[in-house]
Amino acid sequence: MFTIEHDFDATIITLVDEGDDRQPLLEDIAIAAFAECVTLTQYDARNDREQVVTLSMAQLRDLAAALNLPEGVYPLARQPAPR
Repeated sequence: MFTIEHDFDATIITLVDEGDDRQPLLEDIAIAAFAECVTLTQYDARNDREQVVTLSMAQLRDLAAALNLPEGVYPLARQPAPR
């Protein structure tokens, strides 16, 4: 299950682990999409704090491309930045 919320400066997607009978549930993951980056936040009970990972937009594009490819190294052609 997931939720989507639109704030004034970001879109927030929360992924809720509904799990199954074979493994324990994991904490929710909040994904915040800003104009310049995307952050993933998940509570870590072992350290009693939230862990945050920040992806640049280039890293996010690479991740999206990588999800449907077999194992390997893939340099992506970059488009020149608009002037």
